[in-house]
Amino acid sequence: MNYILFDGPSRNALLPFTFTRPVADIRIGILTIREKWEKYLGNTTTTLTEEYLSEKYPMVEMEQNVMINASFVPNEILAEMVLSLEPRQALFKNGEVIAFFTEDTQEEVDFDSYEILEFSNDCLTVNNPWDIFSRNDAALREDFELLTEDRTSQPIPSSVNVIAPENIFIEEGAKLEFVTLNASTGPIYIGKNAEIMENSVIRGPFALCEGGQVKLATKVYGATTVGPFSRIGGEVSNSVLFGYSNKGHDGFLGNSVLGEWCNLGADTNNSNLKNNYEEVKLWSYETEGFARTGLQFCGLMMGDHSKCGINTMFNTGTVVGVSANIFGSGFPRNFVPSFSWGGASGFTTYITKKAFETARIVMSRRNMVFDEQEARILEHVFEETKKWRKE
Repeated sequence: MNYILFDGPSRNALLPFTFTRPVADIRIGILTIREKWEKYLGNTTTTLTEEYLSEKYPMVEMEQNVMINASFVPNEILAEMVLSLEPRQALFKNGEVIAFFTEDTQEEVDFDSYEILEFSNDCLTVNNPWDIFSRNDAALREDFELLTEDRTSQPIPSSVNVIAPENIFIEEGAKLEFVTLNASTGPIYIGKNAEIMENSVIRGPFALCEGGQVKLATKVYGATTVGPFSRIGGEVSNSVLFGYSNKGHDGFLGNSVLGEWCNLGADTNNSNLKNNYEEVKLWSYETEGFARTGLQFCGLMMGDHSKCGINTMFNTGTVVGVSANIFGSGFPRNFVPSFSWGGASGFTTYITKKAFETARIVMSRRNMVFDEQEARILEHVFEETKKWRKE
């Protein structure tokens, strides 16, 4: 069967993270949503996404296709229902389509001619940027079970101070000595060739993905995911780093999400709680205003390729777009458009030539290539986000 993950109605609400990736490639828990679906389905997937992303994330369409709304995070029950779909059947939950089996082209789908099935069980969804960290606890626990079932962990080194070792899984090549792991509050997953340096204290649930690094004497609170080849240091709480991003020094990151290729300068701190303890509102690209999150704790949402200098301070509920460069004293405003250069004293446009030069250097340090395909995606983002910048 041919499975296609489509962005669905939440794509615009999930900006800035979906400026540079389909909804399916958002990381929550240990895996991306795509990786979860592929494991449960036992099959590869392709993507129906924005046209400017389709070169990097193409769709393969066949005579029979099962289309899956990527905002829905799979579990065993949901995946079984999707696997059992017959032609012209559609699976819905609370009025929103989860998946449907079609023999038509995508322009011709008419659910009035489908048999509608209702999914009545619980499942995680990702419809807003803050869902990524606020639902990371549940997603991480589910992924831990999925990845470790019927497998044996590498041994925990004798120098490690450990609580609830049965909830810890260490992949091949991981390095950790003289650290404290408390998995009584949730599972701890340490990926292939990852490293946790001495005197770090980690409380689960926690995931350190392949090639990730926890630097000396880092303090990590639960429901935190450090994506592939990312680094953290200082103090981190309930945050998700998608991959290839660095928060390598002292400073606090809490209730936050960083995309790929982000870098936080030394002693960067974000607020995750307002002084008056009120509900946090977050900039919404969908409404072009500030949306209610329903959360008391909400920190920093930072899109791909964005950076900040040393001692940067972010207000509660700050949204930073793609390829912004922030520096200087004081608090920058709590919505920083993509390709902005500056800080609290004001911003100018970060021209693409300069931004791309930095991206090439940064990616080459991880043996990755910033190619013309990546440049075309970021050029599109630059043009699309122009209206929010003061030229």
